[in-house]
Amino acid sequence: MSSNIHVNRICKNCGKEFEAKTTVTKYCSHTCNNQAYKARKRSTKVEISNEQTRQIKTKPVEDLRTQEYLTVEESARLVRVSRRTLYRMNERGELLFSKISRRTLIRRSDIDRLFERPTLSPMPEPVPVALTECYTMKEVMQKYGISEKALYELIKRNNITKQYSGIYAYIQKALIDKLLSPSTQP
Repeated sequence: MSSNIHVNRICKNCGKEFEAKTTVTKYCSHTCNNQAYKARKRSTKVEISNEQTRQIKTKPVEDLRTQEYLTVEESARLVRVSRRTLYRMNERGELLFSKISRRTLIRRSDIDRLFERPTLSPMPEPVPVALTECYTMKEVMQKYGISEKALYELIKRNNITKQYSGIYAYIQKALIDKLLSPSTQP
């Protein structure tokens, strides 16, 4: 069955303009049709291969989720943290380890419990104090005769909050006097 229509189209493979004899023709030649077919098959194979690779990568994690006891290495892989982080959590008492012979095991339920804890609320913002009740850093250094480094270390060690106004940093007089007055020092 032949067609008497002639439609100008652009080939989906090479981009050249051609005259099609049907309204559904997409390619200018048999060669372009074969190239497009091979490209579709190739992309399908690549997608299948990528999916298989993804499944192989996630399979160990899925297997770990079904086990009741895990080694430190497996636990680190499951939670996606380092082994050292798990040991630090154990030292702080956040995660319990069990030692069986030479193996260190962690209960899966203990790992799950880590994520069930309520999140900590952020620290409340310090209430600003009137600047008349504060010293500048320079005033503290002059009054108590300490170096800048010693003052900064004192502030850091005692978690003293600073207030800023312009280029000056202010510290509460009551806190500094309490820490640096001669009667409280040994």
